[in-house]
Amino acid sequence: MTRSALPGHREVLAGADRAQDALALFAETSTRLQRLMPFDAAVWRATDPLTGLTTAPVLVENLNEGGCGAYWECELLGENINLFRDLSRAAVPAVGLRESTGDRQALSVLYRKFMLPRGLDDELRAVLRVGGQPWGMLSLFRERGRRPFDAGDTSFVGSLSAPLARRLRSYAQPAPAPVSTVQGGPGLLLIDSANVLLSINEDARRLLAEMPPGPSVPTRFGVALPAWILTMATYARSVSGDDNARIRIPTRTGHWLVCHGSRLREPDGRPGATAMVIEPAKVSEVVSLVMAAFELSPRELEVTRLIARGLPTRDIADRLHLSPHTVRDHVKAVFDKVGVTSRGELVAALFTEHCEPLAAANTVRVLGEPPSVLDRPSPVRSLSTASRN
Repeated sequence: MTRSALPGHREVLAGADRAQDALALFAETSTRLQRLMPFDAAVWRATDPLTGLTTAPVLVENLNEGGCGAYWECELLGENINLFRDLSRAAVPAVGLRESTGDRQALSVLYRKFMLPRGLDDELRAVLRVGGQPWGMLSLFRERGRRPFDAGDTSFVGSLSAPLARRLRSYAQPAPAPVSTVQGGPGLLLIDSANVLLSINEDARRLLAEMPPGPSVPTRFGVALPAWILTMATYARSVSGDDNARIRIPTRTGHWLVCHGSRLREPDGRPGATAMVIEPAKVSEVVSLVMAAFELSPRELEVTRLIARGLPTRDIADRLHLSPHTVRDHVKAVFDKVGVTSRGELVAALFTEHCEPLAAANTVRVLGEPPSVLDRPSPVRSLSTASRN
């Protein structure tokens, strides 16, 4: 019997089904998974499904603050083993470091520069994906002296990928929310190659305050930069040409922000600082998330976009080379999935800037504590004092 067929698999997913938001999903799943398959530290991250980059929320367990920056420096600027971008397309979306390298984990830049100094000896990482899109990432760590993650562990975590991704995707479904009160212009930040904040405008301060709490790094400007902003800055330094790093970020109130960044150049052509822009997301930048949350098929997505443009059934049929009867079938399927009864209700439900909030709670906790501790500040303990099963 494979581990994915054991009752523990159903137990982990049962906890996920009860989670009310992404952060609760991470906390509940991690608690149940740790009982079944012990580990010493973990990082759970939501990702933007279009870019695969880290966004909010992030849950860090038993790793000191500041570690996210070091982790992504390795992942984006030096690592060539088990990269998340490769894992997102792999047949099995999970892999163990020691298992995949034949116990030659020192081949990994991440191991040498991030794990070894922290007393960690193995990592099991996974991409949470569904419909060809990554909605989250997971890293589980074991200390030196622990047995490495084996093929059964990898298979088990891999089997959780699609169900957990579906649950993450579901949180993008729209819910009633107040009209956004965001005012002012775009937030502007300048970040150097060491991820040190060089400059910031007042709009950026205001928009950073809209973001959910999470792992962050303090700055001399009196603001903290969230892990997903620093990851974005690192990614912007890792790409060449005119490539632009971009993520969508849920706010505390259920609205969405967009953050994008690009590497600047000095007069002599040398790489310079990274310019970051934060601004309220346009409806067009959020609608793909919302449509994915309702599990619309590619054809249903095409029909829905044309409905939003005001086209009648006959014109939609002509555009898509379908019969009007087939278009009506697609419209009915879309209505059923979204839970509406008219085209007006459909457009109002999907093409909105107001989506259900993902998380607004403390995102650092200690293994072994129940998810309820997220309702109050929780200190971070060192690995040497981490609880064990």
